[in-house]
Amino acid sequence: MARKGILSTALNPGTPAAPAAKPKMIPRGAVGALQSSLSKLQESAVQEIDTALIDNAGYEDRLGMDGAAFNQLKDSLQTYGQQVPVLLRPHPKTAGRFEIVYGRRRLKALRELGQPVKAMVRQLDDHALVMAQGQENTSRQDLSFIEKAAFAAQLQADGYGRQTIAAALSIDLPMVSRMLKVGTAFDLPFLRLIGSAPGIGRDRWMTLVKQFEVPGARNRALAYANTPDFLMNDSDGRFEAALKRAQDVPREPKPAPAPPKTRALAGRDGAEVAGIKTTAKGVTLTIAAKDAPGFDAWFDAHAEDIITELHGRWQQDQPEQPED
Repeated sequence: MARKGILSTALNPGTPAAPAAKPKMIPRGAVGALQSSLSKLQESAVQEIDTALIDNAGYEDRLGMDGAAFNQLKDSLQTYGQQVPVLLRPHPKTAGRFEIVYGRRRLKALRELGQPVKAMVRQLDDHALVMAQGQENTSRQDLSFIEKAAFAAQLQADGYGRQTIAAALSIDLPMVSRMLKVGTAFDLPFLRLIGSAPGIGRDRWMTLVKQFEVPGARNRALAYANTPDFLMNDSDGRFEAALKRAQDVPREPKPAPAPPKTRALAGRDGAEVAGIKTTAKGVTLTIAAKDAPGFDAWFDAHAEDIITELHGRWQQDQPEQPED
């Protein structure tokens, strides 16, 4: 099931579709033929339109705009002018305004340059808009796998069937399924932070999809994706950084071992005369002068005899080794 709101769209999913316009009565004969010809010529003609009159429509097919590439586009438009028109449709609700079908980067660049946009204007319903935008996406070699997958996810989220998605992107149904598995797995804000990732194909995206199923992996990647260090990478690098952070399982610090305690050794009268502490490195015996005055000096004087006797007793307690 598609994640609701996976990718935003200018067409509100909750807004009921506008009723289809009643077909206009076209005069018959020579007048009707002339009007039909003029209408077709108008749709094919390129017009200059104020960018302030154009609103967004359709589905987001660009996951961020590369700064260097966008600046090159602006420089080209400023130097050579706009060579390829964008496609618009008349705004379905506001007379005198238009909606962009494709050519969003050119429109944005021309807005920043303060220049009108050269456009073809066609009467398109929502379904025709989807098909036109999808076919344009198919012909663009620079659109990455994740951008196409995100576009497919938008169409599914808005209720379009897989046959329509396949037709819009000129792909077969198995490829639609593979794209949707990736496109529906990520939220738009996260995809925008990564960007188009032109060098990352389906297999690497599927690795991230599966990794996000591990508890905590998604949250680790999302938290890191909002840091300055993450944003310093290029788009491919941001993907790799997000994947690495998702795969990094934080190791819980091992609790520090409790310090060994010194246990008291009592004499015949029950009073403490020494302390003994056992660690991995060995045994430490402490005889404090304050606990048994004089015993420390006596022990020091007889230490060799005491150790020899105790060691001998230890040897006697060892199990006998069988003879060969």
